[in-house]
Amino acid sequence: MLNSWKKRLLLCLLTVSLVSASLRPIQAQTKPAGGGTDAAVTKAVGTIKSANADSITVAVESGGEITAAIAASTKILRVPPGEKDLKNATPLQVQDLQPGDRVLVRGLATADPHAIAALAVIVMKQADVSSKQQHDREDWQKRGVDGVVSKVDPAGTITISSGGMGTSHDIAVHFTKTTVLRRYAPDSAKFDDAKPAPVDQIKPGDQLRARGTRSQDGGEIAADEVVSGTFRNIKGTITGIDAASNTLTVQDAIGKATVTIKVDSDSQLKKLAPEMAQRIATRLKGANGDQPAGAKNAPTQNGPPAGSAAPGMEVHSGVESHSNHGPGGNGPPDLQRLLARLPGSKLTDLQKGDSIIVLSTQGNDAGTVTAIQLLAGVDPILAAAPNRSPSSLLSPWSLNTSGGEGESAP
Repeated sequence: MLNSWKKRLLLCLLTVSLVSASLRPIQAQTKPAGGGTDAAVTKAVGTIKSANADSITVAVESGGEITAAIAASTKILRVPPGEKDLKNATPLQVQDLQPGDRVLVRGLATADPHAIAALAVIVMKQADVSSKQQHDREDWQKRGVDGVVSKVDPAGTITISSGGMGTSHDIAVHFTKTTVLRRYAPDSAKFDDAKPAPVDQIKPGDQLRARGTRSQDGGEIAADEVVSGTFRNIKGTITGIDAASNTLTVQDAIGKATVTIKVDSDSQLKKLAPEMAQRIATRLKGANGDQPAGAKNAPTQNGPPAGSAAPGMEVHSGVESHSNHGPGGNGPPDLQRLLARLPGSKLTDLQKGDSIIVLSTQGNDAGTVTAIQLLAGVDPILAAAPNRSPSSLLSPWSLNTSGGEGESAP
């Protein structure tokens, strides 16, 4: 019986993105091991809300809660985040289960739709998940590149154009059968919600991030993992704010339509002070070759070739990141680094009439989107670079960090 339910659980786990430590709900029902009864076996994935000696209450990711009765025969296994099988699983006791732990529960359905008799509980301890997420954030920063997809060769190479607000350069992202390919969920602002997706879903114009082993010149990367997404660019003026529903309406200058923007706990909101917005606008003009006469340290036309780094510059996450980002520093600003230093804003900090730029999910409803990043107080920036898209200034790669994953690693 152990082998039978192990195999079933493995099939469930393989549909889950353990790399991001995020277990997803599974609704399908199967027959129990042995096949000697017609009782339905159900599965649920979520977070333990409370734990007792003979039961746990789980907040299910698909919504609602279930209470799982724990018997002496219930198998409880601890799985490290990132594992794709149960070879390294270790047994736990019911008293080891704690609120906040991630679990996959497999059990027999009961007459109560909110209760099951647990046959097995697969556990990812909250501390393990947090440690894995922190490791992943650091690894994405150290070994990551990002940019806009310009070409896709299904045989094994995706070409992206990278460079942020500086001189762009091409990076060849090489993938194999072992590369993990994931896609941003259409209506989620959460990096961890990215789901497995084949390469044929990646199209020119998409934004893409990859982590792996980079070549010495930075022009190629052998990717261990690739996350892509089709994101929507919005810039315009706020016409209404509904704090009760966490939404605002914007007259979008790009789409020429009114858009409702949802803000949730994973959305990153920042508002620039007028003096900072003006400094960024001045640097943007300099990056475009339009720096005002008399400005110091204007970038020259004889900068480093595409794909190379000038002295004092490091390349992190595919964005050219200069060692001096203050006023008078050389080269274009790394806006993500600047934004990461700003405190987060709330919807109540915004006002009707504010100019904003937004990078959002594409969404299934053209009239309503979820904000990934929203930047307000951008009037000088829009005046300095009217043709720049929000995606060239903002980053979708939040990785659920308050500082913004778009910030280059120090």
